[in-house]
Amino acid sequence: MPAETRDLVELLPAEAAPVPLLLDSPHSGSFYPDDFGYACPLPLLRQAEDMYVDRLFASAPAHGAPLLHARFPRSYIDPNRGLEDLDPEMIDGDWPQATRPGEKTRLGVGLIWSRLRGTTPIYARRLSPGEVQGRIARCWQPYHALLESEIGRLHSAFGCLFHLDCHSMPADGDPRIDGNSDPRADFVLGDRDGTACDEAFTARVETYLRALGYDVRRNVPYKGVELVRRYSDPAKGRHSLQLEINRRLYMDEVTFEKTEHFERLQSQLDGLLADLAIFASEQAGAHSTRSQTREPV
Repeated sequence: MPAETRDLVELLPAEAAPVPLLLDSPHSGSFYPDDFGYACPLPLLRQAEDMYVDRLFASAPAHGAPLLHARFPRSYIDPNRGLEDLDPEMIDGDWPQATRPGEKTRLGVGLIWSRLRGTTPIYARRLSPGEVQGRIARCWQPYHALLESEIGRLHSAFGCLFHLDCHSMPADGDPRIDGNSDPRADFVLGDRDGTACDEAFTARVETYLRALGYDVRRNVPYKGVELVRRYSDPAKGRHSLQLEINRRLYMDEVTFEKTEHFERLQSQLDGLLADLAIFASEQAGAHSTRSQTREPV
């Protein structure tokens, strides 16, 4: 992988004895490539970042779980979208692949973002096919290649894999998504209505966070998008769960500064990771036992 590509995607390997647990933070990137060419104010554009999420989960390798994170911003290209979720009207010329713009693209937040909060244009121009293809080659493809490789490696080693897809969300709802602007829950767990992972995985995270006094909800307003959809297959032992953290718990959304609660939350999430490492190891042990006792066919 070229050095430039490695700089845009980083995988932190397990430091302790490995467990079948993998974390990724696709939206915490804050390195804005020179060729972005955005026309909106940078502070407004930075509101799209899942700021500090990779740091909140930085202890994952110490618990035996690799942590993958993007350094490029999601507004440049979003690894949590499919390659076909692209607005062809953004392209200056013919796009060589098929497109199937979905609801995210309609809201301006597809593979290549076009608007912020549904109203503020990001660009004062259309993008060339070469620009978009370059972003895919340098960012989207390496991110997915590393994630798929790690999932395959751990699943092969343990017979099961638990993938925690880590995000943050604005404190208050977006009427386009939530139907209102009310304050959101502290955490939202997205398992695509129970189809992306075993119920025990969702319940383990939910129980731990509720015991800390947090308001935890499932699948409202976020069910999990491309990364959870693409890599989950519970019937084959691949379990993916999206975790959304309310930004009011650790940062000021106006100044982007960490609040005095950041270290406390980081410590609590470290405890969650320790608990999930135990859970993943137990599940791997149970899988091994079932495999050994299964009658030959």
